This record gives sequence, structure tokens and C-alpha cells, in this order.
Amino acid sequence: MEIWVIITVAAAFLQNVRSAMQKHLKGVMGTTGATFVRFGFGVPFALLYLGALVAVLDRPLPVPNAGFLLWATVGGGAQIAATFLLVHLFAFRNFAVGTAYSRTEPAQAALFALVFFGERASMGTLLAIAISVAGVMIISVARSVASPRALLTSIFSRTAAVGLLSGLFFGLSGVSYRSASLALAPSLPSPDYMMQASYTLVFVILLQTVLMFGWMLWRAPAEIGRVIHAWRPSLVVGFVGATASFGWFMAMTLQQAAVVKALAQVEMLFTFASTVFVFREHINRLEILGCALIVLGVLLLLLV
Repeated sequence: MEIWVIITVAAAFLQNVRSAMQKHLKGVMGTTGATFVRFGFGVPFALLYLGALVAVLDRPLPVPNAGFLLWATVGGGAQIAATFLLVHLFAFRNFAVGTAYSRTEPAQAALFALVFFGERASMGTLLAIAISVAGVMIISVARSVASPRALLTSIFSRTAAVGLLSGLFFGLSGVSYRSASLALAPSLPSPDYMMQASYTLVFVILLQTVLMFGWMLWRAPAEIGRVIHAWRPSLVVGFVGATASFGWFMAMTLQQAAVVKALAQVEMLFTFASTVFVFREHINRLEILGCALIVLGVLLLLLV
């Protein structure tokens, strides 16, 4: 099994853990604060990973260039925009439909990679991405849409548009991160996916922390006190989040972002495993169908 597959599955699992912990933090702080801790409290761990590569493993630091700075900045900004839009979806009554469309991220990442960088995917890979995306979309609406007809009528809704735009920015961020990481390779003695990913992560997470902290100072200064008060659980969220992000960046340095994002849909399977085996909740037929499609898409992805 290729290393990027193992890294992606591990990162998907950690992301599921981080999301669950962020929901817990929502009880003591607002959306802005819960979003900030993902970045702000992840900085020390991102720096720790980079420091370990340099001091312990004696890996040379890359030299940033214009291409790296451009794509790392685009990726960081796009991820913040995508997250904001995803949170905004919860203001809509049929937010699940919009969330489903945000899950088109892998397909949109494939389109961005083709348009901007000429990266082509095989027909088998594109089919695997389409199947897994369909599975996640079905799961997202399984408990909120009464009939297929109701789903069709929602395709041209404002909620769907916001969801698609969120997926677009998530797709753009993934492709941008891969491009930023790859731009560092020429400045190293030989390609080093761990160093490239770690250096990119440090730059991006510092940028996002500054932007998010500035936003809180301007729009929600009271959130800063709540974040400080909840520093212990926030630190755990930062650790899990930074570790997951390090995994994503390594995987996307080794493999096309669209393919990594498609395999990352296994996160939904982890979520459902928790739902069934931990919380003893019932899942319906549409959710089972969605899980089956995700598994089918992932298996096809690994075979092509």
C-alpha cells in the first residue's frame, strides 16, 4: 500500500476527532472562537514538527520563492473562506442540502488542477471520485430530504449555491497547498515531502492565525477571553488539527489533491461507526447506500 494512502486515512481519522472536539468547544465559545483554536493552538505543534525535522532528522530547510508564497497565501485564504461559508450554511433551514453540495470538493479540485496546472486524471480515477462524492452527498441529505423530487427542487436553491461555493474554495485550497509544497522542491538537495509539507503548514497556519485573530479583534473581541479560558481543550484541538493538517499536506505533496480528497471521504465512515457503535443511533437506508458508495469509490480509487 502506498504511503500517501496510509497518511490520508490517518489524517481523515484525526480530522473526525478534531471536528468532534470543536463541537464540544461550541458550548463554551462561538463559531469564530471554535474556528480560531484550530489554527491558533495548532501553531506550536506545527513549529514543533518543523523543528524536529531540522534538529533531530537534520533535514535542510527549503527556500521560499514567489510561487510558494502565492499558492500558500491563496490556499490559506481559500480555506478560511470555505470554512466561513460552511458555517454560514447552518443559518439556512435546509442547510444539509448545502452541506451535501460542499462535498463536491474533490471533483472541483480535479477541475482546478486541470485548468491551472494541466494535471489530468484517468477515467477510472474520475469515476471513483464521482462515486464517492455521490455517496457523501446522499448521506448529507439522508435525514433532511423527504423525496428525490424534493432534492431535485433544491438544486437551484441559494443553499445549494453557497454549498457549491464552499466546495469550490475547499477544492482551490487543496490544489493550492499541493502547488505551494511542490514549489519548494527545487530549493532542496532532493525532494523531501515531509519537509515540504511541514514548511508549507507552518507558513499557512501562521497566516491563518493572524487573519483569524485580527477578525476576532475587529468583530468579536469577547471571543478572545472565551478562547483563553478554554485553553486546555483548545490545546488538544490544536494538536489534533495540526497533526491532521500535516498529514493532508504530506499526502497532497505525494498525490493529486483531488485523489487525496476523494480518499478522505472515509472520514464519513468513521463518523458513522461512532454513530452506530458508540451512540447506538439508527441509520436509514439512504445512509447505508451512501456508505456503500463511499466504500465502492475508495476501493476503485485504490485499484486504478
